[in-house]
Amino acid sequence: MKIRNIVLSDYGKASSIPSPVNRMMTEFAVGFRDGIDINLGVGYVNEDTIPRQQIQVACTAVLSNPQKYRASLNYGGAQGSPNLIESIRRYHVDNRIGGITEKTFEKKEIVIGANGATSLLESITHVLPAGIVVTADPMYYIYCNDLERKGFIVVAIPEDDAGIQTDLLRAKLDQIGRGKENIQFFYVVTVNNPSCAILSNHRKRELVKIVTEHSYEVGRKIPLVFDNAYRELVHDRTVEPMESALCYDELGIVYEIGTLSKILAPGLRIGYLMGPKGAFVDSIIQRTSDIGFSAPLINQEIASYLLDNGIEKQIEKVNIGYQEKAKQVRTWIDDLLSANVQTCSGGSAGFYYYLTFSNIDTHSGSDFFKYLTRTTGKDDIDGPLHDPLPKVIYIPGEYCVHPHGEMVDIGKRQLRISYGFEELPQIYDALKLMRLAIAYCKEI
Repeated sequence: MKIRNIVLSDYGKASSIPSPVNRMMTEFAVGFRDGIDINLGVGYVNEDTIPRQQIQVACTAVLSNPQKYRASLNYGGAQGSPNLIESIRRYHVDNRIGGITEKTFEKKEIVIGANGATSLLESITHVLPAGIVVTADPMYYIYCNDLERKGFIVVAIPEDDAGIQTDLLRAKLDQIGRGKENIQFFYVVTVNNPSCAILSNHRKRELVKIVTEHSYEVGRKIPLVFDNAYRELVHDRTVEPMESALCYDELGIVYEIGTLSKILAPGLRIGYLMGPKGAFVDSIIQRTSDIGFSAPLINQEIASYLLDNGIEKQIEKVNIGYQEKAKQVRTWIDDLLSANVQTCSGGSAGFYYYLTFSNIDTHSGSDFFKYLTRTTGKDDIDGPLHDPLPKVIYIPGEYCVHPHGEMVDIGKRQLRISYGFEELPQIYDALKLMRLAIAYCKEI
C-alpha cells in the first residue's frame, strides 16, 4: 500500500519552499570563505559595536543581586521581566524619546517578545485574521514574505525620501473601495529596510490621521504598527528628531515595536511592543506564552541593567561608528559607481545604502549578479572551479519590491548593500568589484 507523505497546512506547504532571499543566502553561505568573500547582504550589526565587557559586567551584576533580579536563570513571565519593562519605560521617558512622557504610558502596555522584534511581528500574524496588510514599497521583504505565506495580501505603496507616500496611499484606498473592509493592519518601518529612508514626522502624522479615518469608516479599530528597529541609529545630526506616534494617537490604534539588537547585541534577542492596553496586546502576550514565554530571563535582566547604566554612551558610540562608515562608503560609491547610479538612498540612519542603477540589471539572473557571485561560466571571470575568485553578495532589489506592485521594473536595477558587518577595507574591495562587474555588463 502506497503511503502519502506528511500532510502540510497551507502555511506548511508555502514554507517548504525557501524564499528567494533564504535560498540565495544559503547557497552563498555554503561556500563562503572568510577573508576572501565579502558579504554586503547580511543585516548583521558591526561586531565592534557590541559592548562585550559591559555585557559581562551586567551578567555578573544580575547574578549577584537575586533580590532585584529574581530567579534570573529560570523561566520568565509571558509579558516579560518587570525590571526590563520598567527600564524601557524609564529610558523612553527620561530621554524623551519621540516626545514620550509619563502621561504617554498611562494607558499603554509594554510587552517583551519571545525572540526579538521579529517574534512580535510574527505573533501579529497569528492573532489577527488574514486579510490585507498595507506597507511601503520597497518593503521589509523578510516579514512581507512571511505575511504572504500565512495568507495575507500585501499592498505596497511606493515611498520617497520622506517614507511611504500618503497621497498615493489615499489614492490606493479609494481604488480598493469596499475591499478596504478587509484591511487588517498597516505596517510601516520608520527607518525603512531596505532603503533606510526615514519616515518624516509629517508623514507619520498623516498616517495616523488616515488610519484613524479608515477605522471610523469600517467601524472597527485598525492597528497601525510602526517598526522602530533602526530608530536609535539615526546618526545624521541634521535629521529632525523622530516623533513617537503614541503621543498623538487619540483613537488607540498605534503600536510601536522596538529592539535592542542594533544598539546592544542581536544575540540578546530583546524586542518589545508598546501600545494601548486591550485584547490585542493581551492576545500577543498569550501568543508569547504559547511559544515558550518571553526571551530568556537572564538576557532580559542583562538588558535591563544595561539600559539603567550607561545606555546613552553606548548609543552615541554606535552612532559615531556608523556615521563614519556611512560617510566613507558614500564617498566610495560616488567615486567608483556614480556614473551608473541613478539614485542612492540611506546613509543617515541604520547601515544600508539602496542603489538604483540607470542601465544595469542587478537581479539574480543578471550578468552583474553572476560576475559578483562568480557564476558566469567563464574561467577568466570566475576563477578555478575549486577556488573561485572573491565573491560579493548583496540583496537584489527584485526581492525588496512587491512582485505585484508598481516598482517591479525598477527593482530589477536596484540593490541593497550593508556597511554594517564588514569592515571598510572589505567594503572598498567589494565596491571596486562592482565597478568591474558594471564594465563586464557593458562589454558583453
